[in-house]
Amino acid sequence: MAVKDYISNSTIRRLPRYYRFLDELKKEGIYKISSAELSRRMKLTSSQIRQDFNCYGGFGQQGYGYNVEDLRREIGAIIGVEKKIKTILIGAGNLGRAIAVNFDFESSGCKLAGIFDVDLNLENTQISGVAIKQMTKLEEFCRAENPEIAVLCIPEESAAEVCETLINCGVRAFWNFAHYDINLDFDSNDIIVENVHMGDSLLTLAYNVNNKKT
Repeated sequence: MAVKDYISNSTIRRLPRYYRFLDELKKEGIYKISSAELSRRMKLTSSQIRQDFNCYGGFGQQGYGYNVEDLRREIGAIIGVEKKIKTILIGAGNLGRAIAVNFDFESSGCKLAGIFDVDLNLENTQISGVAIKQMTKLEEFCRAENPEIAVLCIPEESAAEVCETLINCGVRAFWNFAHYDINLDFDSNDIIVENVHMGDSLLTLAYNVNNKKT
């Protein structure tokens, strides 16, 4: 598979959406689909879809379209869903628990290997089969297990210190739900950050509702 040297962030961000739509098509019993039909379902142009796929060598056959299962497998391989990257979750409060219980890490290429919290009363409590450990054991765990991704569900005031500890332990990727922008304080060229500001998302929705043209 010939992969382009430069792939835009917008193309990368569409890959999980392709993967999700193809999974839904597979569940519907659809085995092949044309670029026109895929574009209609996803509200993208056929040209955009072809451009995205061409970044990875192109898929499908002229006049046939795409084999749904094959395309899903190819995109899954590009994303790396089979690699099961070791992931730890920091903060077992309401949000952290909800993510640990309801989010399917393995289908997204990750394996939840550890959960940490400062609350002594939570120690050894299990969430989704993973025992909660004290934050004092974080560095020892990282040295032994070498997790690559950290999910942050912690208060803003403790985020900088926790991030510094994790980066010093070799963690280089963050799924960050804390109200704190990691890439403002640390070298963003050295780490990968996906900031999830749910408040920003809701404010955007509120703006669009309030400014909807009738």
